Amino acid sequence: MITEERVAKHYAQGKLEQAILDALRASGKDIDHLHSSDLSGVDEFHLGWHLATVELATDLEYSRGMHILDIGSGLGGSSRYFFGECGCSITGIDLTEEYVAVANALTRRCGLSAGINFQQGSALALPFDEARLDGEFMIHIGMNIEDKTNLFSQVHRVLKIDARFGVYDIMPVDDCPIWFPMPWTASIETSFVESTHAYRSLPGNAGFIIEKKSDRRALALRLGRKILENAPKHDAPPLGMQAVIGLPRRKGSAMSWRRSSKASSLRSQ
Repeated sequence: MITEERVAKHYAQGKLEQAILDALRASGKDIDHLHSSDLSGVDEFHLGWHLATVELATDLEYSRGMHILDIGSGLGGSSRYFFGECGCSITGIDLTEEYVAVANALTRRCGLSAGINFQQGSALALPFDEARLDGEFMIHIGMNIEDKTNLFSQVHRVLKIDARFGVYDIMPVDDCPIWFPMPWTASIETSFVESTHAYRSLPGNAGFIIEKKSDRRALALRLGRKILENAPKHDAPPLGMQAVIGLPRRKGSAMSWRRSSKASSLRSQ
């Protein structure tokens, strides 16, 4: 619990909603009638940004009528995309109370509250009955979760048989040290970056089979370089990542799993 409290505190800012609304006004947006695209500069703060979300959604193939869980939903950008693209209903959970409040407020301003809801919650104690959900995904959340054995056990518990779970996380490719502060933590105390090997073995132990693996490193590097190249040419936009978080400097990898009725089965494909 102490670790989760530290993680939540790291992301909380206090006046985040007001800062976002002020930036939207400065950009000429009608804050009472927003479109999800109006928030693109701030609501998906992971490597690869919106394009990485699009690729993950394509891999997972969720469809209308499904109930999907966004674990560590942040400001809700990925949830809003999945809802708009797939037509599935979305529940998002996040440790940070302020993020939950802002995600709900922005979703209301986009007119999407009928299909998306955010609530405070922990990935280590998912507030759902067994075999309840049609799918789950988490984006850049595992770096803040130490007990990944319990994480994948919880995810598996609440999924229906044959439902898909997708992860897009930061995973080291060598033994290079991580220099702090990083966007997900100010110190090593709440940083739990794991290898690709762990992300292959731990879900299998929970009862998943690996269905697909994708390396988002090239995408993240390409978009990151583009941002750096354009930075000297343009002033920072009113609504940008400076309002929320910085830019990670590690590899991004994505995987998706299908729940298996046989425990401890792991099949690469």
